[in-house]
Amino acid sequence: MPKTVKDMVAAANAAVPRISAAEAQALHAKGEAVFIDLREPAEIAASGKVPGALAIPRGLLEFRVDPESPARDPALGKPVVITYCASGGRAALAGQMMQDLGYADVRNLGGFKDWAEGGGPVEKG
Repeated sequence: MPKTVKDMVAAANAAVPRISAAEAQALHAKGEAVFIDLREPAEIAASGKVPGALAIPRGLLEFRVDPESPARDPALGKPVVITYCASGGRAALAGQMMQDLGYADVRNLGGFKDWAEGGGPVEKG
């Protein structure tokens, strides 16, 4: 039986630990994590993003995070990667894919609103 998107997101949520806004803010303050905003540019422009987050739309992620890609961002050398999107689904799928590429510590913040409502600073998009 083929998988559904719901099945894929559930499997990704089981594989990628969810992190609270408070935990994410602590890692952000220490500079120990790179944040990846997986939303589309229009979504980021409308609400802003985590300060310093890499804005990489989900459709381009594999090409920007592959350790062998010339387009890989050097900021991805931090020990922790935190993904987020609008509600957490894209972030979970992205985190699981990054684990498949060898990233050892990937966490899912969920939605950007979780960060903002948790008091995290916001950078204009």
